[in-house]
Amino acid sequence: MKLPESTLCVACSADGRFLGLGHSRGFSVWCASSLLCAAEWLQDGLEMTYIQITRMAEKAYLLGTVDDMGVARVFAYHCESIHLLSVINTMENINKRSICLTFELSEGGHYGAASISCNSDVWLEVYHFPSDAWLKELEMEPSQNQDPDSSADVEVKWSPLAAVIKIQPPKTPAGTELDGPLQVLQKNDFLTHCLALDKDMGSSQWDEQPFDKEAGKINESLRLCTHHFLLPCGQLPGDSHAKDQPALPVSVCVWWSSSHNLFHYLLRKSPKNKTDVEPMLDVLWPNAKEILCSAVSRCTRFIALGLDDALVCVWDRQSGSPLSVVPVSAADSAFSRMQFVDVRPESADDSQTAATVCLSVLCKSGTVHAVTSGRGAPSCTAQLNERPKDSGDIPTVIAPVPFLQSMTLVVQRNGNMFLQDVLNKTKVCFLNPPKTFQISTPCSPVYALNTKLQTLVIQGEQESSCSAGRQSQLFSFTFGEHGIMEQYIISHPDSQRQNTLEEACNIYLLQRALSVDERSKAIAHTWKQLQDTAELEQQRHS
Repeated sequence: MKLPESTLCVACSADGRFLGLGHSRGFSVWCASSLLCAAEWLQDGLEMTYIQITRMAEKAYLLGTVDDMGVARVFAYHCESIHLLSVINTMENINKRSICLTFELSEGGHYGAASISCNSDVWLEVYHFPSDAWLKELEMEPSQNQDPDSSADVEVKWSPLAAVIKIQPPKTPAGTELDGPLQVLQKNDFLTHCLALDKDMGSSQWDEQPFDKEAGKINESLRLCTHHFLLPCGQLPGDSHAKDQPALPVSVCVWWSSSHNLFHYLLRKSPKNKTDVEPMLDVLWPNAKEILCSAVSRCTRFIALGLDDALVCVWDRQSGSPLSVVPVSAADSAFSRMQFVDVRPESADDSQTAATVCLSVLCKSGTVHAVTSGRGAPSCTAQLNERPKDSGDIPTVIAPVPFLQSMTLVVQRNGNMFLQDVLNKTKVCFLNPPKTFQISTPCSPVYALNTKLQTLVIQGEQESSCSAGRQSQLFSFTFGEHGIMEQYIISHPDSQRQNTLEEACNIYLLQRALSVDERSKAIAHTWKQLQDTAELEQQRHS
C-alpha cells in the first residue's frame, strides 16, 4: 500500500487489528488486514517520530506519540474517530521547555512512562490513566462534536491523567564516598554502598546538559534511564494484590546509564497531592559490572542485563535471584542491544523447572551472539555471524519474531533482510521486496511485526526514484502461508497462569536441587578469591 508522505514510524496493536502510522502533519490509523486508512489526526508543522498503539477495550484503543519537538501525547481511537486525550509535557514556560526523550504505554493502556529532560535535569515520570472514565466519556461523546475542518475535539474536557511517581537519578547521601575495597566490607548500609558506587561511576557525567541545543539532539553520553513495566510474578512486593488482574503491571524497573543497579518501584495508587510523587525504592538488584542494555521476557518473569566486560546476567523475578551469569566471548566489543527469543519447551514440566531462556545479543562491532541459560542446565553461547568487514553487513535490527520459535528478524545496513534460527545458527530465509524496490532507510527501518496475522510490514521505496518527495510504500510479508515456516510457528496463550505460593516454593526448591553442583563450584571459587585477597592484604600490611 502507498504510505502518507514522510512516514517516520509504524506500530501494530497486540490484537493485530490496527496499524498506527506517524508521518508529517500527524498520524493515521489503518486496518491491518485490508490496509485501508480508518482515521487520521492532522496538524500543520508537526511530524510524528514515535507511535505506539494498544487496545484499551473491545472497540477503543490508546495511542502514544512523540513529535519532532519532543512533545508526547495520548490519543484514543474509538468509533472510527481519533480524540486527543492528554498532552504529557505541556510547555507553559518557554524558558523551561521540557523534552520527552522516550514514551511508552503499558499493554492495555493502564499506565504510561515518559523520560523527560528540562535544562540540566533528567527524570522518569510514570502516569496512571483513567481508563474507565475515558471509556465512559468516549461512549458519551459523539463524533459529530468534531470540527469537520480540524482533527481536534471541540470543547471536550477529558479526565486528567495522574502522575504516580517521578523517578530521578539516585543521589548519594553526603559522607558516603568509598576510599578502598576494605571500606566496602565495613559498610552496614548496603543501599548506601550501592548508590555510592553508582555515584562514583557516573559523577563525571551528571552535570552535563542532556540536550545539545546546537546539534538539536539528545547527548547520548548522559545518565539517561531505561525502564520496563512488570506484570505480577512470584511473591515479590505488590504481586499479592494483583491476583484478580494478572495483566495489569504492578511495578516498573529502572536503571540509569553508568549504573550497576536495577531499581524496582511499585505502581501504587495516585498520591493525594500532585507534588507528593517522590518514590520509595522497593527492591534493588546490584550487579558486578556496569549495565549497558536490558530486556524483559514476554511474561516479565525474567530480566536480562547486558553488563560491561561481556557479561550477561539473567534475573528470575519468581525467586528474586540471578538465574545465571554468563560470560560471552565478545570482550573486544561492548554490548549494544539484547532481546529474548521465544523458545518452546520440550514438555510442560520444562517451563516450570528448568526455566531455560534464550537471548540474542548485539555488540557494537556488529557481531551477534546467542545465549542460552537456565537453572539446573548448563549455559552456552554461540556467535551467529562473523565480525562484519563491510559496514553494510552490520545489523541495524535484531528483533525476535514472537510467533516463530527461536527466530529473529535481522536487517542490515545494506538493506538485506533475513530470518535466523538462533538455536541452530542458520539463516532460514531471505526477505526480498518486489523488483525495482528497496527497503527505506535500512540504517533505521520503519517496520512492525503483527503476531496475530503472522506478518511483517516494512517501509520500502523505488530504487530509481531520487526525488525528495518520492512516494514510499508499505510491504507485507506473510509467514503463515509458507510451508517452510510450519515447523517454527508457535502460539501463546492469552493469559499467563499464576503459580500459588506452594507451587512457587516447590519450583524454587527443585531449582535449588538442580543447581547444587553449580553453586558448590561457585562457593569454592569465591572462598578461593577471599583467601587470595586476605593473603595479599597481609603481605601489604607486613
